[in-house]
Amino acid sequence: MNNKHQALPEHELLTHKSFIRNLNLFDWAFALLIAVGAFIAQTQAGLHMDIYEMVILWASAGIAVFLGWFFKPMRWFIPVGVCLAYLAVDLYGGDIKRADGFLLKYLLSSQSAIMWQCAFVFFALFAYIVGAMAAVRKNVPSNTLLGMGTVFAWVSAMAGFVGLLVRWHESYLLRPDAGHIPVSNLYEVFILFLVITALMYLYYEGRFAVQKLGGFVFSFMAIVVGFVLWYSVSREAHAIQPLIPALQSWWMKIHVPANFIGYGAFCIAAMLGIAELLALRKEDAGKKSWLPHSQVIEEVMYKAIAVGFLFFTIATILGALWAADAWGRYWSWDPKETWAFIVWLNYAIWLHLRLVAGWRGKVLAWWAVIGLIITAFAFIGVNMFLSGLHSYGTL
Repeated sequence: MNNKHQALPEHELLTHKSFIRNLNLFDWAFALLIAVGAFIAQTQAGLHMDIYEMVILWASAGIAVFLGWFFKPMRWFIPVGVCLAYLAVDLYGGDIKRADGFLLKYLLSSQSAIMWQCAFVFFALFAYIVGAMAAVRKNVPSNTLLGMGTVFAWVSAMAGFVGLLVRWHESYLLRPDAGHIPVSNLYEVFILFLVITALMYLYYEGRFAVQKLGGFVFSFMAIVVGFVLWYSVSREAHAIQPLIPALQSWWMKIHVPANFIGYGAFCIAAMLGIAELLALRKEDAGKKSWLPHSQVIEEVMYKAIAVGFLFFTIATILGALWAADAWGRYWSWDPKETWAFIVWLNYAIWLHLRLVAGWRGKVLAWWAVIGLIITAFAFIGVNMFLSGLHSYGTL
């Protein structure tokens, strides 16, 4: 009888390296760079910041570090964007009249950067659509045009990111006592939406190799760009205005960005819902679809909704805390609050049906598409057609 002990195979959880141990020298260098940047920002602007804003600054630095660790391209995206914004700040030299300088006028002023963002959204859309058509014709998963679409998408996100940072500085140049984070009106939050949606899509594109879906996401983004351009020309919305009293709160700095991470994710999910319906139509007919398999599309859609639901929940909680601070009560069933709850409930049911009931396929795809319509009404429609405590974001 053999009494030798046979070595048992180790469970993968015991052999798998932790997230922290997987970090390399570049990851830690990036974290140090962000920490130094946050320290410099606090040193230069600390006299104008209260304790809450300092907490937000360092929390934002922590989030930036995590993003760089989790989504590697952010390790260059964030530093490059901050450096370009700092260059613009340096070119201004504390005087808004210097905006007529060549670099500011054509590249780095907030309005110039945002216009470049809008242009590159259309460039990306064209490259994604034509690239997908060429890939289908040659029966290849990717090609140069699709790669150009990815590059253009990154450039659009970078331009919007820089534009928002510079616009923040410009608000202080115009009125030192009334400067504010650029998320106070429809024009500014739509720019934020375009940046967030582009970055989220680029993450999913790299994670799941779904370049052919870029045309769907950027089609909706192009519609948003059209609105931004119309709104800028017809309403002069690009002009920086002082905050109305209702928005003069540090809660705005965290509530609005969290909300728009949710909106961006729901937008991506809806566009992927359309793509899944098209893929299912081909698959049900026994034909090969030019799109990724419907199961892959649905997996990305599910992850987008899960992320969006998480951040929308956080934003709703933050909004309730803001309401208690501003109006003395957490919830008043104001039309905006009511429709926010409807949006939250819609995606909560979607996730329940997928995770618990095991639903898949067309119903959830259609649900995601309709969910975007509900979300759009909650964001814009309520302000246009219903009056309430939140009636300060009308067209």
